[in-house]
Amino acid sequence: MLVRFNLATKPLETHRLFLVLSGTAGAVALLAFLLLGWHVYKVRKADTTFRIQSEKTAAEIEQFTAQRLVLDDFFSRPENAKLHERAAFVNTIIDGRSFNWTRMFMDLERILPGGVRVMSIEPKQENGQAALKLTVGAASEQAKDEFMHALLQSDTFSHLQLVSVHAPAQEGTADHVILELTVIYSRA
Repeated sequence: MLVRFNLATKPLETHRLFLVLSGTAGAVALLAFLLLGWHVYKVRKADTTFRIQSEKTAAEIEQFTAQRLVLDDFFSRPENAKLHERAAFVNTIIDGRSFNWTRMFMDLERILPGGVRVMSIEPKQENGQAALKLTVGAASEQAKDEFMHALLQSDTFSHLQLVSVHAPAQEGTADHVILELTVIYSRA
């Protein structure tokens, strides 16, 4: 019969738990190291791409700046400056002729209520729009209010500014109130 008997002064200790936990921690650390390495690789690659693009953009900006300096020099010459002024003058004439004044007057007639008449109109072409200075006579306060409301509700007339409201200079007229106002006409 065999009896097990331990004569050692210290009992045998197993380090299996420590080895398993340290091996697991090492595997997690290796995985984290690989993931961080992959992330650093991707960031460096994106940074290189961004740097190449920004250098390309900077070169284009430098090229366009050089072209602009050449063009500014060309257009600042006296003979070309005169040509620019003449082209601007011709463009204003073309804009004035291409503006559909008939449509503007039809739109004004459409919103004009009964009892209101246009006494004078001073149109002026500004940036593709017509700035109108109107002098309008209204037979009553109600007609005046209807006209003002129609102008405010209109899609084609904007930036209404009432310059003055006064009684007519002549007593024999049918107008009760004279309005002077400015509006901007723009038709898309």
